[in-house]
Amino acid sequence: MHNNVLMQDLVDEIARLLDASVTVEDRAFELVAYGVQSGVVDEVRQESILRRRATAATRAHFEAYGIAAADHPVRIPEAPGFLARVCVPLRHKGVTYGYLWLLDSGKLPDSLLDRAEPLFARLAAALAHEAQIRRAPLDDLFSPNPQARAEAARGIEGPLVALAVAAGPAEVPVSWSLPRDVLTGQAGAHPAFLAPPVRAREAATRLNAMYGVPVGAGDPRQDPEDAWESWREALNALRVAEKTGEAVAHWSELGVYRYLVRLPHHELAELAGESAALPEELATTLETYLDRAAHVQQTAAALGIHRQTLYYRLGRAAEFTGKNLSDGQDRLLLHLSLKARRL
Repeated sequence: MHNNVLMQDLVDEIARLLDASVTVEDRAFELVAYGVQSGVVDEVRQESILRRRATAATRAHFEAYGIAAADHPVRIPEAPGFLARVCVPLRHKGVTYGYLWLLDSGKLPDSLLDRAEPLFARLAAALAHEAQIRRAPLDDLFSPNPQARAEAARGIEGPLVALAVAAGPAEVPVSWSLPRDVLTGQAGAHPAFLAPPVRAREAATRLNAMYGVPVGAGDPRQDPEDAWESWREALNALRVAEKTGEAVAHWSELGVYRYLVRLPHHELAELAGESAALPEELATTLETYLDRAAHVQQTAAALGIHRQTLYYRLGRAAEFTGKNLSDGQDRLLLHLSLKARRL
């Protein structure tokens, strides 16, 4: 039986046994399954079902009752906007994989909850199983060995976008923190992820918010066996993000960095050397000027300086580099050099 069907059947059985409204969410408070409505309903249940996830305020309210660490049902009293409910942490082998919520009108004694315990345990195991199957052998999928890639790609459907995170091996995020169709794993020293294109931006943004570190995203690949190409792009995009201060860098949006980041180190260093003599203030001024196609008024406004100050700085930059800023070839060389300097 498909895992999602199994979980829905368990939810329906629990709802019948307890005669209560049942909702199941994962650890990120995203909706997994829900039963038919029984009795009154509050805005929290409606929000969870309609929007597929609880709000941050709702999450904070419930987590304040210690549900994340609890190993037994937690009774949460009625509050403005919240009906009383019972939260059953769905734990499997000591790990909480989600929460089962029961609206409680006072007819859910502990003895009745005890009768449903075997069903709670099966539901927790099903959630754990889903978390496990979302782990993928990404190290093999991104391997230079075609046979290893072919083996790892079995059962994985495309198209897919690879995501790379600037974090150590011990910091691989757990699956419940991400959209449900994102595969997680490890590739070399990096936490690695594969997401459907429609989920890639959401997943990248969430990873950045969770860990406060840059994220690189490759371009989509239809065939999972070609996902290693997206992974290579994701790693290069991550490198750009780390050097430029971007939270998330998408390979398709990196412009000239897509070419510079693939240069051998000695060639990149040689190119950066063309502007190495520039003090930081002059380098920033010149880069801003060239980014705006040598438009003086826009550059002065962006830097918050007078036009005469801009002209003075540009003159000094020309002196430091020995380049003629009126010459297109010199301007192009300096522009590329300033971008290489960031890498």
